[in-house]
Amino acid sequence: MLSRVTLVEQWDSVARTLPERWESVRLLLAPADRRQLSRAAGLLAALDPGIGTDGVRFTGTPGEGASLSELLERLDAEGIGGRLELVSVQKQAGGTARGARDAPPAGLAEAWERELAQLPPDWSDIHAELELASTDYLERAALLLSPLNPGRYGSAAGYRFRCAKSDGYGASPGMVRRGFERCDAEGIRGSVRVLRALSDTRLVSTQGPVWYVGGKPV
Repeated sequence: MLSRVTLVEQWDSVARTLPERWESVRLLLAPADRRQLSRAAGLLAALDPGIGTDGVRFTGTPGEGASLSELLERLDAEGIGGRLELVSVQKQAGGTARGARDAPPAGLAEAWERELAQLPPDWSDIHAELELASTDYLERAALLLSPLNPGRYGSAAGYRFRCAKSDGYGASPGMVRRGFERCDAEGIRGSVRVLRALSDTRLVSTQGPVWYVGGKPV
């Protein structure tokens, strides 16, 4: 019987493929048991994780190499196995070398519609992420997406934003799509992911639900 490859061993393999002058990496952890998603994200809280339809995504930097290994050791110790995959790497010289599985779709607007199509019909609130293919897009994307009130997160080249289907805090789905259409028109490329979603929420003297990520409300 073959022993499983630990997450630390998988990270060591990924680290050996990185360019000498890398600035940050975006990683995807796809647990073998999806019931462990929340626990995995909790153990990786220091790396600003986001839970998506394909697993937990998080960002690491060279200075965090040791702590990243330590955090993955905790996951291994709790029996949280799965696949650790390199999504993208940001090089110090600028630009992003993308992972093979992360080829962008036709456009951001189409990617947004694909994400919405995977949600239950009664979804009401979304916390989503736009990961840009290059840091060169950051300033222009922020301007084009300003109605979404996008916010930076960690060292990744991208933004996170809220979307509300009908009531509450966040841009409407149509407003999000229109913002992405503007980005598409100017050749801004990247990937879109729904990190968290709630269904059929009811507002009672509030603007909507609050998620806490790394101890901070979003």
